[in-house]
Amino acid sequence: MVSVAGDRRSGIAASSGGNMHSFDSDPSVIVTDTRGQRVHKRALEQSARMARKLYEVRPGVWTLIGNGLSNQTFIEAPEGIIAIDTGDSIEEMQSALRELRTRTKAPLAAVMYTHFHYVGGTRAAFAEAGRDLPVYGHERIMLNLSRVTSEIAPAYVSGVAHQFGLFLPQDGPDGIVNVGLSLLCLNMDHAPFTLGFVPPTNLLRGGETLNVAGLKVEVMHAPSDADDSVTFWFPELGVCVQNIVWPTLFNIFAIRGEDYRDPQVLLTGIDHVLSLKADHLLGTHGPPISGAADIAARVTRYRDSIQFIWDQTIRGMNQGLTADQMAHTIHLPEACDRDYLTTEFYGVVEHHVRQIASGVRGWFDGDTEKLFPLEPSDRANRLLNGFGGASRVRELVAEARAGNDLRWALELASWLIKRSGADAEDNKLLADVLRDIAYRSTAANIRNWCLMRAHFLDGSLDQTFMQILLQRDHERLTLTPRQALHMLRVLLDPVAAEGIDLHIGIAFSDGTKAGLHLRNSVSVATDGEGAGPTMALSYADLDAMIHGSLKLDEAIAAGKVQITGDAVAVRRALACFDVPAFKV
Repeated sequence: MVSVAGDRRSGIAASSGGNMHSFDSDPSVIVTDTRGQRVHKRALEQSARMARKLYEVRPGVWTLIGNGLSNQTFIEAPEGIIAIDTGDSIEEMQSALRELRTRTKAPLAAVMYTHFHYVGGTRAAFAEAGRDLPVYGHERIMLNLSRVTSEIAPAYVSGVAHQFGLFLPQDGPDGIVNVGLSLLCLNMDHAPFTLGFVPPTNLLRGGETLNVAGLKVEVMHAPSDADDSVTFWFPELGVCVQNIVWPTLFNIFAIRGEDYRDPQVLLTGIDHVLSLKADHLLGTHGPPISGAADIAARVTRYRDSIQFIWDQTIRGMNQGLTADQMAHTIHLPEACDRDYLTTEFYGVVEHHVRQIASGVRGWFDGDTEKLFPLEPSDRANRLLNGFGGASRVRELVAEARAGNDLRWALELASWLIKRSGADAEDNKLLADVLRDIAYRSTAANIRNWCLMRAHFLDGSLDQTFMQILLQRDHERLTLTPRQALHMLRVLLDPVAAEGIDLHIGIAFSDGTKAGLHLRNSVSVATDGEGAGPTMALSYADLDAMIHGSLKLDEAIAAGKVQITGDAVAVRRALACFDVPAFKV
C-alpha cells in the first residue's frame, strides 16, 4: 500500500514543519542567558543539569560531570581506585583527580575505557600513580582511533567542530550554551589539551568476568555511538557504568557524520542494563541515577523511545512513505518531554528517522525527484529564474522570516548561495536564517551546527581552525608508514593521475620498505616489491610533508629525500595528490 504524509489511514499524524520539535516557530521561546546568548528557554534546563559536580553515588563510588565532554568515574576497590574514562586530555584528567583527592587518598589501581572517545588523559593517571597501570578496553579501540585520524579525518574533524560549536564565542547572542551531553566539549581551563592516550593492555570483547583491583566486574559489549562501547557491571556494589543510556534522547543520527547506529543493536544493550536491576546507574555523560525502581521506569521509557522511532520509521517505509514524508510525520509521544532522558536536547527525531531509513534501505527512498537530480548550482539557477530572479527570492526570504516560516526561508536562502554569482549578501541572508533556527531549538547539535555555519557564511570565522584540530587529531595516534601511504589514496586527483602507471618504492631510514603504485587513477599502498624508481627518506619527513610543515622541494634540496631513477616521473606522480607540499 502506498500512502501520503498526513493520510489518517496510515495512522501517522500529519504536522506542519514549524510545530516540530527540531525548532520552534514561535520566537517567544527565545531567552537571553547570563553571557548574552540567545537560546531556547528549555535548553537552559540542560545547562543547569550539566553543571560541574562530583557526585558520591554511594560510599566509594564517585562520578564527576561538567569537567569536559565526558564524565570521569572512580570506584574504590580493595586494591585501589578504578578510573573509568580519562577524558580528552591530560589536563582534564588531572582536574578530575584533584576533585577525587578531596574525597579519598586511595591509590589508583586501574583504568577502564567505556569506548574510544574519552581516552586522552590516561597518562595523568599513570603520573599520579607513579607507575603504569593496567588499562581495560574493547579490542576495536585502536582500530577506531586509526579510522577517525586517517582517511576521513578532515570531514570528521569539521563535523565535530560544527556539532560541538568548538569555535563559537563564549559571550553574545551566538555564544556557546551547552553541547547537550555536557556544558562544553573542550574546557578552556584544560588548555593546551595535552594528549595522553595509552592503548588498552587488557583487551575486551564482552562477556568477560574480571577481577580488577580485587573487585568483580562483568563486561557486556554494548555498541552505541561507537562499536567498541562496553557496559561495566559491579555486582558487589549494585553499580552499572555504561555508554548507552544518555542524559537526552539517544542520538541515532549524529550531525557531525558517523557510521549507522542500529537501534536494534542499541535495544539489546539497553535491555541488558535493565536486566541488571542496578541500584546506581552511571554514564559516560550526565548525572547518575539511583534507586532500582526509578532506573527501571526511566530506562524503560528511554529504550521504548528508541524502539518507537525505529518501529514507526519501518512502518512508514512499508506504507510507501519517503524519508521526507516520515521526517515530517513521526513524532515521539508527548510523555517523552517529561524526562530529560527522552527529550531532544542533543539531536532531533526527524534526523533520526532519516538516518534509520537510509541505514535500512540506502539513500534512495523511492522519491522520483531524487533518482537523477540536477547539479545543485544548475537547479538553483533554474528555480531562481522560475521564482522571478534572485532579488525576488531575497524578498521571499524576508517575508518567510517575518512570518516565522523558517523551513521555507532556509530552502529559499539555500538556493541563493548555490546559484552562479552568489555574493556576500546571499551568504549573510542564509546566515541570518540559520541564526533564527539556532535560537529556537532545544537541541544543542542544531544550535551549534547552525551557528558555526552562520559564522563561516558571514566571514566571522575562517577555515584555519581546521588545521589546528587536524594537527591535534593527528597527534592522538601515530600512523605506521604503510597506513600513511594508504591514507594518500583519498587525496588523489583522478584527472591529474589519468594515464599514469608508476610504482614508486619507498625506503625509510629505519630500514622499513613500502611502495606507492599509481594506476588506473587510483593510489595503492604496497610493500614496494617490484617498484621502479625509489624515494629514500625518514618517516618523520614524509609525515611532515603530508601535514604541511615540510615541502618536497625543500626536503630534496636539504638532502632529506633522495630519488633514485626517473625523478621527473616521481615528481609528476606525487603532484597528483591534494598535498600542497608535493606540488611542483
